[in-house]
Amino acid sequence: MVYLGSLVMVFISFMILFFSLLSSKYTTKPILITTLIISAFTSYFMNVYHVVIDSGMLRNTIQTDMHESFDLLSFKMVLYVLFLGLIPSWFVYKMKLQPQTVKEASISKLKSILLSVLLIVILLFSFSKFYTSFFREHKLLRYYTNPTYWIYSIGNYIDKTLDSGSTIIKPLGLDALIIEREEPKLVIMVVGEATRADHFSLNGYAKETNPLLKKEKIINFPKMYACGTSTAYSVPCMFSVFDRSDYSYKKGISNENVLDVLKHTHRVDMLWRDNNSDSKGVALRVPYEDYKSSTTNTLCQEGECRDEGMLVGLDNYINERKNRNILIVLHQMGNHGPAYYKRYPKVFEKFTPVCETNQLEECTSESISNAYDNALLYSDYFLSKVIQLLKKHNNSHETSMIYMSDHGESLGENGLYLHGLPYFMAPDAQTHIASFMWFGDETKKIDNMKSYSQDNLFHTLLGLFGVQTEVYDKRMDILNEHR
Repeated sequence: MVYLGSLVMVFISFMILFFSLLSSKYTTKPILITTLIISAFTSYFMNVYHVVIDSGMLRNTIQTDMHESFDLLSFKMVLYVLFLGLIPSWFVYKMKLQPQTVKEASISKLKSILLSVLLIVILLFSFSKFYTSFFREHKLLRYYTNPTYWIYSIGNYIDKTLDSGSTIIKPLGLDALIIEREEPKLVIMVVGEATRADHFSLNGYAKETNPLLKKEKIINFPKMYACGTSTAYSVPCMFSVFDRSDYSYKKGISNENVLDVLKHTHRVDMLWRDNNSDSKGVALRVPYEDYKSSTTNTLCQEGECRDEGMLVGLDNYINERKNRNILIVLHQMGNHGPAYYKRYPKVFEKFTPVCETNQLEECTSESISNAYDNALLYSDYFLSKVIQLLKKHNNSHETSMIYMSDHGESLGENGLYLHGLPYFMAPDAQTHIASFMWFGDETKKIDNMKSYSQDNLFHTLLGLFGVQTEVYDKRMDILNEHR
């Protein structure tokens, strides 16, 4: 108990030191009010979903649209913000600051700083053995300190995101070319959302979540792993030339990706259709269509635009390009949480009972899993429709399909929900993803039991179109041995 008390005092002293450095007549109240409100939101998400508010989570939050944000709203969140943020902020706002001269304010601030530093030093040295082992054995604790870690994360996010000048896009694969072949390629790449591998019945899951896909000649990859644990990180990473260990946000936005390399060949027509938030910068230089709006998606009901709406009109798009190579990317809404029950039409509600709230901690594990698995059933239906569409164009094109989820999802295991934990501490449920390929009636001999990752996508797409370029690495091409 004494050790815990000293830890509390060290933390309080540090906060006094931190805010003393920032305080002044004009900044004290705005800074404290802002900190209280943000910390209330942070506390809610950390306590309810057990997520970590790091720079990656901040990027994911900033890039989330309003429709997805509404899925997170709840009465419990309102209570958190009201009692931990707004009411304390009101007291701070009403509190009268004692008038001080510049000299008096400086002396007062110096006293606070010195006393805080002195108390921290005394406690650290008095319990040096405790703190030496504590900080070594509980390194993860810093990720859960509020407000210090989200404040640090904002600085980290700014450092990783902002540059002193405008971003210069470095070209990639300018030497890319495709040797003319008799039959053009038609490839549909489906980017899934939050689909964990162990809930695919194709991977041995007890519940039948892939009843339609199992009837097709697909090549399933049970050992596929994500580049990151969030859409904002994984999607640009999977299309980049960098592997997970070498990828960063700045590299992603300042370098061309595999779509650009295909574009440089002048022999591949591309289209990105998105029913998620957006392409996360991947499709900035290729034709892009937003399908989260009823103006483009004809299958929208009660604020939910269905993934299958992205297939409307693709027959005409393909028929107009009978002699051209085509790559179509479809970015799914998929299993976007926490409102899994909204992700599918009611006709797909096979598994019951279902968690019908975004307050996952109020539901049983079974009902959360059922809602998630019903959304997988709808994805199975959507992916089957993609295959049926491709089959109709076998006469004009050599058709194939790639499905790869962006990341996995925690469904309450060990108290964790959703996704976005730092990769080194993320559970397998958030990094181990569902993925498969389909090549029409052709059966390819591929070692699908080998462990692959999103690092392989860049080179596999280039190999699939027969692109010759210096940036292509055949060792990273999943299909290379077959060719």
